[in-house]
Amino acid sequence: MKNSLLFSSLIILLVVAFILDLMIGTANISVSEIWNVFIGENSNVVYNEIILNHRLPKAITAILAGGALAIAGVLMQTMFHNPLAGPDVLGVTSGSSLGVALLTLGSSTLPLWFISTWGQVIAASIGAALVLLLIVIVAIRVPQTTSLLIIGLMFGYFAGAIVSILQSNSNPDTLKLFITWTFGSLSAVGWDQLSIMTPIIIIGIIVALVLQKQLNILLLGKNYANGLGISVKRLRISIIIATALLAGVSTAFTGPIAFIGITMPHVARGLFQTSNHRIVLPASMICGSITLLICDFISQAPGLQGSLPINAVTSLFGAPIIVWIILKNRG
Repeated sequence: MKNSLLFSSLIILLVVAFILDLMIGTANISVSEIWNVFIGENSNVVYNEIILNHRLPKAITAILAGGALAIAGVLMQTMFHNPLAGPDVLGVTSGSSLGVALLTLGSSTLPLWFISTWGQVIAASIGAALVLLLIVIVAIRVPQTTSLLIIGLMFGYFAGAIVSILQSNSNPDTLKLFITWTFGSLSAVGWDQLSIMTPIIIIGIIVALVLQKQLNILLLGKNYANGLGISVKRLRISIIIATALLAGVSTAFTGPIAFIGITMPHVARGLFQTSNHRIVLPASMICGSITLLICDFISQAPGLQGSLPINAVTSLFGAPIIVWIILKNRG
């Protein structure tokens, strides 16, 4: 009964955050005007364009990316038994950044319109896929989870080093383009991008939900899982693939978004007072979506000169939660 009430409250909060994200921006639009746009009775062409082709896809992207990153965070924290593990620990996010950096900073022959649209998405996806392939090969050969974590972090450092070298030798125009991508943005995702992003994230979520029983057993330890006949090696590969789909695709389309994946699983566990993945996975997904929606309309709040980088806003939310987690574990 308590869990049902909490889930109902979260869903209501998700709907409220979704509506607020549609309302708030450079031009504030009332709920009645938004409703008229949806039912086709709003004659204001500007409002129709703002809602249907800008704010609605942006809000849906926030729901998808927030939920995907939160679930990826749950998977990583369970696999590594580390409360501060996030979707980026395997280096998939760094692979996306490297792909975009090689395209943006390493090429002077491609037109800017290509680099700043589908080019970045394709490059980030290829970078994430290559790192995923390397991590899966390593996971097959290396049985120790801690070693896999270290190797993933090394991939991240290696990619970061190459990105730094490219930045130091790039021209100001391409450097600005890349740095803008690292800020993270939900606005760059339109209906065409959503048609690709949505099914891939749904597949990643389904894989995670299918694994929830095995994840619960993995919480009790590798030896216990082996004793129950679960192939830990196969489970690790499934977790890595699901995480790569969720985090890699989200990063490819929105740029890097910090802290959602690390913090939302803890928020969900704190609210429901359980580590059961049947509850934690959907709760984390909803919490991640709500948080990214809130961060999005804060970044677009009236009175600001332009919009704030979504990565900066999520960091302002997430950093205090990380400090709280460390202090709590210390006690």
